[in-house]
Amino acid sequence: MHPYQHPLFVNFMVYFNQNQDYFECHEVLEEYWKSLPNGNKEHPLTAYILLATGMYHWRRGNTTGAFRTIRKALNKFQLTGQQSSLYAQEIDLVQLLKNTQNVVDRLEQGLPFEPFSIIVESPQLARLIDEASQTMELLPFGSDAIIHKHMLRDRSDILLERHNSVEKRKKLNEEKKKGRRR
Repeated sequence: MHPYQHPLFVNFMVYFNQNQDYFECHEVLEEYWKSLPNGNKEHPLTAYILLATGMYHWRRGNTTGAFRTIRKALNKFQLTGQQSSLYAQEIDLVQLLKNTQNVVDRLEQGLPFEPFSIIVESPQLARLIDEASQTMELLPFGSDAIIHKHMLRDRSDILLERHNSVEKRKKLNEEKKKGRRR
């Protein structure tokens, strides 16, 4: 199976192109990326994760965060295109690069949010996306539930994980200090 025919990438494409639920785009692709044995930060999927994150920020008015994030996505897309033709087989990578560059340019000029679609080249991927879209429950296009999703969800698991991480770092720092005193 081509990496872009994975069900989570297919879901990403539905969210990105059909109702612009960029938050869910990020969530499903991050899940996919983390499941890969070679899912390092250089993996091509990280460019899509960054793109979705940047689009989410831009639509919400965080142009500084959007600019920084989408510029990183553009750099990763450019590397992907140079390193592997595998990732240009399913989607129109040339048009994706142009659209992403256009977003960077619009952000630099202070222009308002403008979505775009990722063009699918593969008939098989197009079929998978169409089939998935028939079974997925999509939030209404442009709704507050999509635009402000991170503020409306239950974040208790994230806050607990963050707290545990801080506590773990504190403990490690204390152990390092004790080791220096001896």
